Formats: sequence, C-alpha cells, structure tokens
Amino acid sequence: MPPPKPKKLAHQLTLHGDTRTDYYYWMREREDPEVIAHLEAENAYFEAKMDHLKDFRESLFQEMKARIKEDDSSVPYTKRGYVYRTAYELGDQYPRYFRKPVERGEEELMFDVNEMAQPHEYYNIGGLSVSDDNRYVSYGEDTVSRRIYTIHVKDMLTGQNLPDQIPNTTGSSVWSADGQYLFYSVKDAALRPYKIMRHQLGTAAQDDIVVYEERDETFRVYVYRSKSRKYIIVGASQTVSTEYRLLEATDPLGEPRVFQLRERDLEYGIEHIDDRFYVLTNYQAKNFQLMVTPEDETGKDQWKTVIPNRPDVLLEGLELFRDYLVLSERKNGLTLLRVRPFEGDEYYLEFQDAAYMAYTSVNPDIDSEVLRYGYQSMTTPPSTYDFNMRTREQTLLKQQPVLGDFDPADYQSERAFSESRDGTKVPLSIVYKQGTPRDGTAPLLLYAYGSYGHSMDPSFSITRLSLLNRGMIFAIAHIRGGEEMGRQWYDDGKLLKKKNTFYDFIDAAEWLMKHKYTAADRLFAMGGSAGGLLMGAIANLRPDLWAGIVSQVPFVDVVTTMLDDSIPLTTGEYDEWGNPNEAEYYHYIKSYSPLDNVAAKDYPPMLVTTGLHDSQVQYWEPAKWVAKLRELKTDSNDVLFHTNMEAGHGGASGRFEAIREVARDYAWVLDRAGLADTKTPATE
Repeated sequence: MPPPKPKKLAHQLTLHGDTRTDYYYWMREREDPEVIAHLEAENAYFEAKMDHLKDFRESLFQEMKARIKEDDSSVPYTKRGYVYRTAYELGDQYPRYFRKPVERGEEELMFDVNEMAQPHEYYNIGGLSVSDDNRYVSYGEDTVSRRIYTIHVKDMLTGQNLPDQIPNTTGSSVWSADGQYLFYSVKDAALRPYKIMRHQLGTAAQDDIVVYEERDETFRVYVYRSKSRKYIIVGASQTVSTEYRLLEATDPLGEPRVFQLRERDLEYGIEHIDDRFYVLTNYQAKNFQLMVTPEDETGKDQWKTVIPNRPDVLLEGLELFRDYLVLSERKNGLTLLRVRPFEGDEYYLEFQDAAYMAYTSVNPDIDSEVLRYGYQSMTTPPSTYDFNMRTREQTLLKQQPVLGDFDPADYQSERAFSESRDGTKVPLSIVYKQGTPRDGTAPLLLYAYGSYGHSMDPSFSITRLSLLNRGMIFAIAHIRGGEEMGRQWYDDGKLLKKKNTFYDFIDAAEWLMKHKYTAADRLFAMGGSAGGLLMGAIANLRPDLWAGIVSQVPFVDVVTTMLDDSIPLTTGEYDEWGNPNEAEYYHYIKSYSPLDNVAAKDYPPMLVTTGLHDSQVQYWEPAKWVAKLRELKTDSNDVLFHTNMEAGHGGASGRFEAIREVARDYAWVLDRAGLADTKTPATE
C-alpha cells in the first residue's frame, strides 16, 4: 500500500528578502473535505503498515491496563468543613468526585464524569471551585479538546445545575466571598485569555461585566483566590513579565488595584497572609528570591528580602502556612523541599533515590502544621505523605498501586551527566530492569523536552514498565531550555541560543553510546509538542543516530506559525522563540525549523502523531512535515502519521483510551527494536 500523496499547490511566503515555497499550505483549511480525506487516508495507511502489530498492540494495552487498580481512590483532603476525594470504579474511563461533611452527614456524589461524558467522543471537566458557603460548585466543560470551556454551576443543595452557562472560557473561575459572583477569563479568536469577567449568579452571560481587559497581545490573563481567601487576584503574564491586581473577595463590585506594575524582565508571584504578602521574584535575582511587603504598600520599592538569590539554587515555589514557609528549590537538577518555621531552625526533607521528583500537594488550610507532599522516582510509584512540620513525623498515606509482580528492587535508576560540545554538563536520568546488559546491545529510548523553562523530572510510569521488562533502557536528557539547572539553563536554550537544546540531546545520545548503554542501531528518540520540534531538529541534524523517532503533536513549522498571529500561542511566545518579523530571528529560526530544513537525504523510521482539534500545535504542521519528508527523503524507511480525529493536544480524554495511544507508540518502538511479540518483522 503506497503512502498518501497529497496535492502540491505552490504558496509563496516572502519576508526579509527571502522567499519560502510551501506546497502544502492548503492543509490548514480545517473544514475542507479534501483535508479531512487526506488525514483519514493517512490513518488508513498507518493502520495498514501497523497491521502486523494489531494483536501485539492489543496485548500491550491489556498488559498496561492490568497493572492499574481500576477501582481506586485519591487521598482525601479537607477544605472548609468538607472532605474531598476522587475515585474510579471498575471500567470507569473518568473519575467520580465525592465530598463528605467533616462533622456529620453522608458522602455525596458531586460529579460522575463517566455519565457526563457519555454523549461525547471527547470530554474533560476542570477548574472545580466551591463557594465559601459550600453550596455551589462551578466547573468548566470541554467537549471538543480545543481547551475552550463552558462554565456551569451546580447547586449541591438540589443536585441540579443552575441555568447559568458561560461559554468561551479557560474553565477556571473563583467566587466572591458572598457566593453571588464568579470571576473568570474569556478567550479571543486566537484562544488567548484576554479578559477577566464578573458574572452575577442567576443572570445571562452576555450581561457579564469586564473587570480587566488585556490589550497587549503578548500577555495572557487569569484569576485565582489567595490561600488566605481575602483576595481575588487578577494576573497577567507573558514569558518574561508578570503583573497582578488585587480585589478583596468581600468587595466583588470594587475596582482592582495594581500590586506592582509590569516591567520588562520582572517576574513575580504573590501569596498573602495576615497583613503582608510574600513575593517570589527575579527582581535583582537571576534564580529568584523570596521577599515580603506590607499588604497596603506593594510596590517593589517596599519589598524586603527574606531569602536571597543563590547562584547554585533555583527558588521555584512557595507554600505558605501560618507558622511555616515551605520552599520548592532546585539544585543540581533535583528538587528540594525546605521547611522554614517563623520561629526555630529551618531544615530540608530527605530523599534517597539518585533521581526523583518531590512536590507540595493539596494544602488548602493555611493554619495547618502538616505539609502534604508527593514523591516519586523512576522506580518508586507516586506516593503521598503527610509531614508534621513541628514534630517532623511523616506518614505515608498512599502509594500508587501497581498490580502484578512489580517490585521496585527489580529496577535500577541512575543519575549521570553527559558532556555537550561546548563543555556543558547535562543531567541524565536513566532507568532499566536489573540484568539488562550494559555492553551496548540493549535498545534505549531517549526522551526530552527542553523548552519554556519546563523541567522534565524523573517520574514513575506504569506504562513504561512494558519497555523496561522487555530489556529496553529509558533515559531522560535534562537539556537546556528547561530549568533543571537554574534560570540560566533556560536562557541558554531559547531565542538565539535555541540550538543548544538540540546539540545537548545529540551529545547526550553520543555519551550514552560511548558508555555502552546502547548503540546507534538500537537508539530511539521521543518527544512531544516543543519536544516534537526537538525530534524534527535532531532528525535533520543527525539522522544517522537513530533507529527510530517518535514525534508527538510536534511544533515543526516554526517560522510560518510564529508569523501568524491568528494562531493560538503565537504572540505570547515571541520571548521564547523570537519574533521572525525581525530579520535576525527570522533567519535563525529558519536555520533550525524542522519543516524548512527537510533535505534530500536518508532519514530514520519515524512515527508522527497529532490531534485534529489541537489548540497548541495545529494538526497541519505535522501533516505538512510528513508530506515533505516523504517527498524528499532518499531512503525506504517508513514515515507513519496518525491523527486522532476526536482529540487535541493532550490526546484521548478517557484513562484507558489514553493508554491505548501509549501502547500504539510503544508497540512501534518495540517492533523496531526487535522486541515485539510478533513473527512479522518491520520492513525497512
């Protein structure tokens, strides 16, 4: 069966004296029947080429599913007189939300998302917010996967939804103290949250009042309630700047006041308690510092340092309690939790694994002396702890069950550092099953992201066990563009230094081969979204290194997208990639943009996936990329392309359907590695 061959229509794009010809520009017409027919033809070709793996994909899915405790419940937490939890029953694709009064009364079912999702191919709810009197619950509902939510309000007294419906939102909302008003953000045509609105319960959405409108297209707005419950906080942010406004929750009709006016390269976050705000900021602090200011004098000239900047420690987060500060820090690529009493000596929580992730969890009670936090590693399933900050007693509340014969001792986790071509040491997190050979014969899957300052922590994965149990090594390269090694790590992997991200990944692969973890004929690469851009770049730069590449929802048409301000995310990301309307950035971005650098040469086998309704990376980017790869490449390796016609950036919404997508991708990798349970080898 030959691959689909889409028509070519020359579309010329000229800027800065440079002309690019895009023969597949027509694919961006989402409603065009010819576009849909092409995507469906690609899916048919994908299934035909994967037909020999049909039974293996299903058995792999069943194997992964069998490790999950289907009838499971989250660790309950208490908030304003109620105990909340989520649960799954046997066969549930979606969670059920419950709550129970602390003092008396029966547990009540708030939402059965399985029932709510029944009419829809895709379904997601989010942004659950309970009014101060515990009567009303607002929530957002997305039935398309474009991340455009309609807000509904449920009356827990009657069990029925109110007539109120608020369309075109981010899904999140917060209540005024009297429970009569909701504050939320709405989206513009490019899906940018740009207005904060006030909705009075019982009125029509078209009558809602604008509280704040953001006119700078590089900023996005949001709203939340302070942990102290005193303030409704309106935030506006872009890559290198933030600004907040304060509105007392007891005065919903008031005018928000500015906390600190936005300044270029000034980022800050705020938390309130009593008569003061704590400010986590990069003000005069590359790796951020913690400062404090009176609640009635909030300009930066009033900020006083509590914890200063440190060149080797990134201050990432703050959890505020009446008597304690809990700080999330990152040092040498690993997360640390630091407890700082307002009276007494500070200390750090202790963790044992070589590579791990630790994070604060649900802590709604500002008066508590108990910190709830989460911990996991590549060999330790997600674990929830309660830690008494006064006595330092710790209680394991739950560890994610892994059914079957899973034993953490059967797996080995390592932390290593590769060396990039400019001498930079890049952290690697590596995991494999005990007994896996370390002589270069084992297949290895190398994963990375490397953008937006997002650190890719070494987490646990139930589905990944299917790789490890078959003798595959899994590694994460913590490349520049993330923030694992501090703020400079991010700065050195964006804008005109973006190529460091790609070089770090390639050099990490070379290091892994040099140290006998694997070899080029059994080395695989995987990444998604901006990590999919990474996959496209390394395919162009070093196609000889990879036995196969999996590129998920990839951002591969960087120049064209960053020149189109009608597309979601574009205007807000000039400080990440650069603005190609400026010649210097145009030419630099073009020099690495995967689509623009496809050439007539051999490429490795590739699997590319996307979602038709993706609001983050439009489906046509990978569609055009695959067409151009097939047209120009000089080898006979397959480039397979699959579009989820019902989903967006995050893939399928149901928990089992999401696993099916993982099984699909892993089946392809395992087949290429010669580890699939099939008698039919993959054709080259």
